[in-house]
Amino acid sequence: MNGRPTALIAEDEAPQRRELRGMLAALWPELTVVAECEDGLEALEALNEHQPDVAFLDIRMPGLNGLEVAREARSPAQIVFTTAHDEFAVRAFEAGAVDYLLKPVVAERLLETVRRLRSRTAGRQIDLAALASALSRHLAPRRAISWITASAGERVKLISVDDVLLFQAEDKYTRVTTAAESAHIRTSLKELMSQLDPELFWRVHRNAIVRVSAIRHVSRDEDGNLQIWLNGHGQPIRVSDAFRSRFRTM
Repeated sequence: MNGRPTALIAEDEAPQRRELRGMLAALWPELTVVAECEDGLEALEALNEHQPDVAFLDIRMPGLNGLEVAREARSPAQIVFTTAHDEFAVRAFEAGAVDYLLKPVVAERLLETVRRLRSRTAGRQIDLAALASALSRHLAPRRAISWITASAGERVKLISVDDVLLFQAEDKYTRVTTAAESAHIRTSLKELMSQLDPELFWRVHRNAIVRVSAIRHVSRDEDGNLQIWLNGHGQPIRVSDAFRSRFRTM
């Protein structure tokens, strides 16, 4: 690490974020925490924006888990995974993470991690995508929802997830769009991502989740931004910079 080292902390529980930051301030005073994130999407965006030297990623986070963040990030950050499960932590370390921390984090163990990070040379970078893929095989699959109860005017609709093309954030609601109609639910996109099959649905923007199989093509607008066109949907969906890596061949 050259100059003053920087770090990102991604943890969905605010008390644990504060505790980790406080311990880091005491054990590694020259470290600057450039971002604190409460979900995986925020962590991915912050990693790509700030390019910190170190990222403390909770393996279990809403939106995107720590492994998905590591896989999608365009960052050379050294990764320290935090987890409440001892077996998974050991696998993380064996797979090539700089270190792992069991929650609740204790100062003595964190000091070992700080020493390891300080001694690690800048040239020893990790293939984050390979690391995340290796660890994902040991992460229990999430139970995906099959049906959504949504409001369409004065009516309540029961919509099969198999029919959904797109979820979009709209004020305090989320619009659920199928090829035939649209309706609204109160569930946030962050909550939805923890309930959807990540192989079938991709978050492509802070305000949008799309069905992968419905993507007709991806193009660039006049400003060079990526946009997705879906079968059965007439308007393009903007791809944020945080998710451009999903379309590297573009």
